[in-house]
Amino acid sequence: MDRARPEAKGAGFDIGRVLLEGRAYFALIAIVVVFSALSPYYLSVSNFLTMSSHVALFGILAIGMLLVILNGGIDLSVGSTLGLSGVVAGALMQGVSIGALGVVAYPPVWVVAVLCCLLGAAIGLVNGVLVARFKVPAFVATLGVMYMVRGVALLMTNGLTYNNLGGQPALGNTGFDWLGFNRIAGVPIGILVLVVIAVVGSLLLTRTPFGRWLYASGGNERAAELSGVPVKPVQVAVYMMSGVCAAVAGLILSSQLTSAGPTAGTTYELTAIAAVVIGGAALTGGRGNVRGTLLGAFVIGFLSDGLVIIGISSYWQTVFTGAVIVLAVLLNAVQYRGRAKRPAAAGGRTPSPRPAA
Repeated sequence: MDRARPEAKGAGFDIGRVLLEGRAYFALIAIVVVFSALSPYYLSVSNFLTMSSHVALFGILAIGMLLVILNGGIDLSVGSTLGLSGVVAGALMQGVSIGALGVVAYPPVWVVAVLCCLLGAAIGLVNGVLVARFKVPAFVATLGVMYMVRGVALLMTNGLTYNNLGGQPALGNTGFDWLGFNRIAGVPIGILVLVVIAVVGSLLLTRTPFGRWLYASGGNERAAELSGVPVKPVQVAVYMMSGVCAAVAGLILSSQLTSAGPTAGTTYELTAIAAVVIGGAALTGGRGNVRGTLLGAFVIGFLSDGLVIIGISSYWQTVFTGAVIVLAVLLNAVQYRGRAKRPAAAGGRTPSPRPAA
C-alpha cells in the first residue's frame, strides 16, 4: 500500500501539468479573446477566413518542418525553397523559349505545379543526402542550401519580380490564381490544401510504419538502427517532404500575390520552427504531432494579424513574436526535463524483490 501511494498521487489531477501541456490551446484562446475585445472586426467571419489564409502558408511549412524536427534535424532552407518555387512558377508562366525550334512554350498550370513540387523534393533530397550520407550537421547543411537556393532565385530574375501571373486564355496557361483567390463552399483553397496536408501528415505519423520509424529514429537513432529501422532512408524522406511542403506554400503565396519575387519567404523558416516549438514538439526529436503544430501556426498567425488590426507598430510585432517563441522554448524545456527525471526518480524508489513465502 505504501508503494502504491505515490503512484495514486501522481495519477491525480495536476493543474500545472494541464496548463503546461495545453499551453498552445490556452494561448490561442487568450489571443482570440483579447483581440476580439480590442477590435470588433477581429472575430468576423471574413477576417477569420483571411487570417486563416495567412496561417495556411505557415501551417504547410510547419508540417514539413515538424517531420524534420521529429527526426532530430532542422531545415533552414524552406523559406528559400518557397521563394525559388514561386520564381520557377513565374518563369514557366512567362513562357519557356525553345531555341532549337524558335518557339515559346506555355505549360499548363498543373504542369507548373508538378514541376515546382519536384523541384522542392530535389532540394530536400540534397539536404537529406548531406545529412544522412555525408553526416553533415543539419544546421550547417540546410544553411548552406538556403543560401544557394536563394542565390539561384536571384540569378534567375536578376533581382526582379515576375508580375501578372494570371496567364492568358489564348496561351492555355490560365488558372494560376485559382490557388490564391478561389473558394470552395466559401473556404479559401489555401486552407483546404492545409487541411489535406495535415490529414495526410497525421495519418502518416500515426497509422504507418514510416511514422513509427520516424519517432524511433528521432528518439534514439542508434537504438532504432540496431532495431532494424531504415534510419538513413527516413532522414532523406523527411527532408524531401519538407521541400515539397515548401514548394506548395510557394505556389500558394505566388498565386495570392499574382507575382513571384526572389526574396519571397525570407525568415519564413524561423516562423515554421516557432510554430513547431509552440505546438509542443521537442527540438531534440522524437516528440510532437501535427495537431500541436497547427495550433502553433494559428497562435503565431492570429497574434501577428491581431497586432496589425489594432495598429501596433511592425517593430513591436517582431518583439512580441520573439517573446512568444522564447517563452515556448522555455516551457518545452520545463516539460521535457520533468518527463526525463520521472523515470530516474521512480527507479530510485523501486524496492528490492522479497523472496516468496
